[in-house]
Amino acid sequence: MANSLRSEVIKLYKNLLYLGREYPKGADYFRRRLKAAFLKNKDETDPEKIKQLIARGEFVIKELEALYFLRKYRAMKKRYYSDDKP
Repeated sequence: MANSLRSEVIKLYKNLLYLGREYPKGADYFRRRLKAAFLKNKDETDPEKIKQLIARGEFVIKELEALYFLRKYRAMKKRYYSDDKP
């Protein structure tokens, strides 16, 4: 694996690990799943396949960010808006 791809993979792993701290099922659950996913693909040598896997990881990052944003939005809405309909 080229050094640039290696650094991208490490950066992706660190970002996902950071985002996993707030995962609804717990950080330990997320960390185990993340490690398993990365170990499953550790022997991949094709640069194109590695780029596809990196793109998938970036998609997961966007999905996690959306999940967290939605959770915060729902908490704020619940806190400041009543469900009473006049």
